[in-house]
Amino acid sequence: MSAATEAFLAMLAAERGAALNTLAAYRRDLEQAEEAIGDLAAAPRDAVASLAGEWADLAPSSVARKASALRQFFGFAIDEGWRQDDPSGALPAPRARRPLPKVMGHDQIAALFARAETEAAGDDPRAVRLLALIELLYGSGLRATELVSLPLAAVPRDAPFLTVTGKGGSARLVPVGGRALEALGRWRVLRPATPASRYLFPSGKSGHLSRVRLFQLLKALAARAGLDPAGISPHVLRHAFATHLLEGGADLRVLQTLLGHADIATTQIYTHVDAARLVALVNSRHPLASRATSD
Repeated sequence: MSAATEAFLAMLAAERGAALNTLAAYRRDLEQAEEAIGDLAAAPRDAVASLAGEWADLAPSSVARKASALRQFFGFAIDEGWRQDDPSGALPAPRARRPLPKVMGHDQIAALFARAETEAAGDDPRAVRLLALIELLYGSGLRATELVSLPLAAVPRDAPFLTVTGKGGSARLVPVGGRALEALGRWRVLRPATPASRYLFPSGKSGHLSRVRLFQLLKALAARAGLDPAGISPHVLRHAFATHLLEGGADLRVLQTLLGHADIATTQIYTHVDAARLVALVNSRHPLASRATSD
């Protein structure tokens, strides 16, 4: 790679706190672009435009990702004085439709929790742990990584909040409902006494439950509850948390804060609610709804 692209990647890591997977994806996209048109800091606009042909067989989402990486690089190159022009306008810009997230219905949620509560009725630590995990996934909307890596200190004994470290190292307070607090209280009593582990859900000598194991536990629970495991994951429960809150009248900005989204546009994907419910809402809540027509 050129020195300019290496400097760009170093900036992403140092100043923006980009994750390793993000850096690897940017590196791959920039390397492929340089293989096609040479040093990006010096590539002419027509060479940048030729990338549309190089990417012709790619999915729209892949083209959008690659174009985004190059646009950010060109902006960085201008800031550093390596380029006087911005050739980003020559990049292809497909409008990839973001797929709607899968959402569990209320009856599916009820079935899943009924099974988990039945299994956790005793003092089996694994069953109580699983109940606490799904309570936090659906009750607080945590990401899988945020959940499994929760430190024990994140759960205060006298306040209904969790301190969660999200993407990019940003911290936020997440409210925890009474059901989840009760499940957490039971889990803390049964939690293995592992002095070396600082995590709420420890595993091994000093680590925490893995994301893969969380996926496996949830899908196995879904199967025992008579649900299709293929349609259920930690992220699906997070989607259900967001969608069901919106259905209940939650404000989109509040939901953005709860989910830890940096951009409100990310949160807006959850506005895919039932059209009939939206019509009913307008008919019942709009100021003109109560006025009789004069025709």
